[in-house]
Amino acid sequence: MPILMPNKYTEKALQESRRFGVKPVPVLRPLGWLARGWLDLLRCPLPSLLHGLLLAGAGALIFLLARERFWLLAGAFSGFLLVAPILATGLYAISRELERGQKPGFETVLKAWRPHDGRLIVFGVLLAFAGTGWVFTSASLITGFAGQPINKPLDFLRHVVLNEQSHLFEVWLGLGALLAAPMFASTLVAVPLILDRQIGVLGAVFTSWRVVMEYPAPVALWAALIMGLTLLGMVSLMLGLVVVLPWLGHASWHAYRDLVDTSGMAKND
Repeated sequence: MPILMPNKYTEKALQESRRFGVKPVPVLRPLGWLARGWLDLLRCPLPSLLHGLLLAGAGALIFLLARERFWLLAGAFSGFLLVAPILATGLYAISRELERGQKPGFETVLKAWRPHDGRLIVFGVLLAFAGTGWVFTSASLITGFAGQPINKPLDFLRHVVLNEQSHLFEVWLGLGALLAAPMFASTLVAVPLILDRQIGVLGAVFTSWRVVMEYPAPVALWAALIMGLTLLGMVSLMLGLVVVLPWLGHASWHAYRDLVDTSGMAKND
């Protein structure tokens, strides 16, 4: 769990988090989340695929803007993934309505993006700051220590990845992991929990960390599946992301429902 100095805000968040239990799950349960996420995608394809199209379009736009500046592109893509959990909010709402036996549509997505208390907006802003910080850190590291201009993917491969005289690639990966790991732990179930129940942002983050610490093995498998499927979507010229991103978004809802015990807690309408 993130180490924070105790104060009235963190104490309140910890109290909120303790109201939710953590359910035990087997190591291979993430495969079941993918299966149920796929069914949700098939049951409500148009809003889901529109999400995927918009997100894949954003990825393509990043590529077009930075295609000759790979020193920026490498960090921009990974930064984009950091904010993906908040961008999938509409997909969580669709899966929630399907779970309730309702018929979700585009209005479901619009309603999810109009939260009354702004908690999702606050969380989105925090994730955007984290993503932007990594983009600048990545760009500064590559441009400052690569020794050669890194304008194309081949430059990155030759002067960073395969450069035997430098450990820049290892440092770059290490810093990325140092940021990505706590971000993943903080967002694992936090966004769907905020959407679904009455809990503050920090309380949701604490709950997410409790899940990670109690069941690290299935969480690690889930992280690997997310990375693997996302990379497959990217190498298909972003076209695969049209399906992969909504699929993972729906599956993430089922991850939340399997991992967090919300019985007896007030729901958000």
